[in-house]
Amino acid sequence: VCGRTRRREGTMKLNIAYPVTGLQKMVEIEDEKKLTQLYDKRISQEVDGEGLGDEFKGYVFRITGGYDKQGFTMKQGVLADHRVRLLLKGGTCYRPRRTGERKRKSVRGCIVSHDISALSLVVVKKGEGELPGLTDGNKPRRLGPKRANRIRKLFALSKKDDVRKFVIRREVKTKKEGVTKTKAPKIQRLITPVRLQRKRHMNSLKKRRFEKSKEEAAAYAKLIAARKEEAKSKSRTSKLHSRVSRASKTSAGK
Repeated sequence: VCGRTRRREGTMKLNIAYPVTGLQKMVEIEDEKKLTQLYDKRISQEVDGEGLGDEFKGYVFRITGGYDKQGFTMKQGVLADHRVRLLLKGGTCYRPRRTGERKRKSVRGCIVSHDISALSLVVVKKGEGELPGLTDGNKPRRLGPKRANRIRKLFALSKKDDVRKFVIRREVKTKKEGVTKTKAPKIQRLITPVRLQRKRHMNSLKKRRFEKSKEEAAAYAKLIAARKEEAKSKSRTSKLHSRVSRASKTSAGK
């Protein structure tokens, strides 16, 4: 229709990823009997790979997502095997352009059905045999971690080791022939002597502010107490004067 080739019924593409090697592979399955074990499964559920083919014997996959024949993606938490329209305010399947913006979007439920065109799987457990293009190779990471603790975790470092020596650098081509440069990310949350000195300075400023506010509060309380005492003494003298004036008036009347 309109120059497009329609997909055959009973076919599904499986995008299989293996995090250990960093590779992924697309497999197209046309047998409806093999696909039946995927039906009625939800996102995040695990599937035995032996039912998908003899080459997947011993493998265990976890469903991570997919999309239907019209391109609508599956959304976690929507317990349906069909397409629904939801009022979304962010998260998956919708990115708001303004703060507080909401929009009604069509999404596919998280349950796998025969309408799914492609399904994303992740290898949880490796089987007996190797899968060519997935488990037999290795793809180096282009970008390494930036955070100091994650670099320590990747290389099993202690806190005494210098993290700056283990940053993953990548080569960048330049316009000059035969000249290459290396770039490294700026390490985040790195504890340096300057950082410790700044922290000590901030703590000392905070301590000074606390002591100053404490002294000012004590001086204010002392001033309030003095003014109260002064007001009391004034009231006493005024009462004494009023008594004396009353007594003099009564004596003069007699």
